[in-house]
Amino acid sequence: MGVDRILTLILTRADTGARYLVILGAAAMVAVVSAQVVMRYVFNGSFDWADEVSRIAFVWTIFLAIPLGIRDGTHVGIELLVKRFPSGLRSLVARATNAIAAAMMLVMFWTSIVVALATWSERLGAINLTSSIFFFPVIIGALHCALHLAQMALFPSEPAS
Repeated sequence: MGVDRILTLILTRADTGARYLVILGAAAMVAVVSAQVVMRYVFNGSFDWADEVSRIAFVWTIFLAIPLGIRDGTHVGIELLVKRFPSGLRSLVARATNAIAAAMMLVMFWTSIVVALATWSERLGAINLTSSIFFFPVIIGALHCALHLAQMALFPSEPAS
């Protein structure tokens, strides 16, 4: 089994897990925010934890969805100049750009680990969780992005158009 096939297998499973976590995070946000609105406007009260839980769900949802956008090619890109290049050069630029972006994601991955460790002892106010919980999806998402970008740089599936 080649490196490309192993990487594809890993990414397929990571994409499936990310997709389910994104759906779960979005559902949690909707449920918590809706419950908080009902509590405030119907019962004139509120949940102390709703703001933090919805913020955590939002951050997790966003950072776990980013690699799925990379995989599908749905992120914004400026290709005004690159579209004018010959096919071979377009492919080379795409591979180089993906390799540089993968390296940047690895820097983000490592830096997020360092910051998460540095903030581990800080606690959130309403729920007794480490504030590093906000860095976990960044760590996971950055590594997931780096793997997708590395695969796109090393094993392009189709020529850049």
